[in-house]
Amino acid sequence: MSKKLSSSEQYLWNLIQNHIDKISELSIVKLSEYANVSTATIVRTMKKKGYSGYTAFRHELLSTQKNEPKYNILVQADSEIRSVIMKNETELNNTLKNLEIDIIEDTVHQIKNAKMVYVFARGLSESIGHELQMKLQLVDKYAELQTDPNIIKTVAKKISKNCVAIFISLNGETSELIEAAKTLEKKEVTKIVFTTNPSSSIAALSDLLFCGFKSETTYFPNYEVRSRLPLQIMTRILMDSYVVRTKK
Repeated sequence: MSKKLSSSEQYLWNLIQNHIDKISELSIVKLSEYANVSTATIVRTMKKKGYSGYTAFRHELLSTQKNEPKYNILVQADSEIRSVIMKNETELNNTLKNLEIDIIEDTVHQIKNAKMVYVFARGLSESIGHELQMKLQLVDKYAELQTDPNIIKTVAKKISKNCVAIFISLNGETSELIEAAKTLEKKEVTKIVFTTNPSSSIAALSDLLFCGFKSETTYFPNYEVRSRLPLQIMTRILMDSYVVRTKK
């Protein structure tokens, strides 16, 4: 799981994401000169992001680039469009790295044995909640989605211990979701959380935590419309895993 970056490390990581197509060509010394940071900063950043060092990061980057059809479009695109494409790849790859098989297995078990599944989501995460609810219903699991802030808090008070609650929150600081999670904590209801912020209030209240990777780069800086791709990836993997484990 990613650790908190210092300001210089965050600057470096943002630069790498925005120029990912160029980074694979640079040695650690050249990257140090290009980013105007020390090689020690590069190594610390990579270790916090789950790599053994810059060499491991670069090797993975080169291996994903080699002979992949997706790079046909990258060859045709300019640097700005390439950075957009690579931003999504970075979110995908790092989210997959953060996944823990034990968490997936335990979550499948909890959902399978639950009398009912409650899904809570707000804002742009609601579309993911709708998809998750539909898939749960397709596997004959009674599921209910709540998106209204007042109803979320009210419903949380009525959920019984033999049910499970799923929270979908990008930043994990939505007040009504936190209040609902605190209510369920007292009732000893299992709480499954999908977020990209491991230090968030909702993550701290989780029993089973799925933590994706959110890029710091946004193309809509004046609005809170950051990518929900990490949340979509994780909920899809969970439901596919559920079907695999319960199909017999």
